[in-house]
Amino acid sequence: MEEAPVYKRVLLKLSGEAFAGEQDFGIDPKFLEYISLEIKSLVEVGVQTAIVIGGGNIFRGIEGLEIGIDRATGDYMGMLATVINALALQSAIERIAQIPTRVLSAIEMRQIAEPYIRRRAIRHLEKGRVVIFAAGTGNPFFSTDTAGALRAIEIGADLLIKATKVDGIYTDDPLKNPNAEFIQEIAYLEAINRGLRVMDYTAMTLCKENKLPILVLNIKKPGNLLRAVMGERVGSLVR
Repeated sequence: MEEAPVYKRVLLKLSGEAFAGEQDFGIDPKFLEYISLEIKSLVEVGVQTAIVIGGGNIFRGIEGLEIGIDRATGDYMGMLATVINALALQSAIERIAQIPTRVLSAIEMRQIAEPYIRRRAIRHLEKGRVVIFAAGTGNPFFSTDTAGALRAIEIGADLLIKATKVDGIYTDDPLKNPNAEFIQEIAYLEAINRGLRVMDYTAMTLCKENKLPILVLNIKKPGNLLRAVMGERVGSLVR
């Protein structure tokens, strides 16, 4: 008998920068193919998989301030960028992984995505579809980290996976400081008090209050997602 996954329903938080791959901007088709196959490995072992995507590879709301766009408008523009990424990922998953996928948007745009309805999202997951949540929370001044935490709690996820380009949580940026120490496990409050930017404080507080564990791992290492849901020691755990 094959080993069953430890986590039955997970939410994966992907940054927009990841979609750019080795580029500074836009969407890298190689990353789309790679992440589609990684997601397929979760679905094949019976893990209900939801995804929240950032839009930093296209536009960040905070960047709009530099060119005279007010913060709220800039944030809405950033939400639209996440919809572009969501549609690209949906197309890739269905084409490459052959898995039915639904995009649910917090901002209503019926021609291209379903409106976000909690019970509908859960039903899609129960039917084995990959669910991609787009447009953040639908409100300015909230990050996609916060959207990831909120959606994970709403759908009753067992684990929130924060995908990064390093192996987990460190005392400092390991890409800049070779002496940064790896932290395998830490409590929510300690991570907040030490200023370890695992996710933004709003997202961390939501997870703490709802006892939702956060796993920070290196998305660039093939098989990391599957190993994580099967209960292997991968990345850093916040709980």
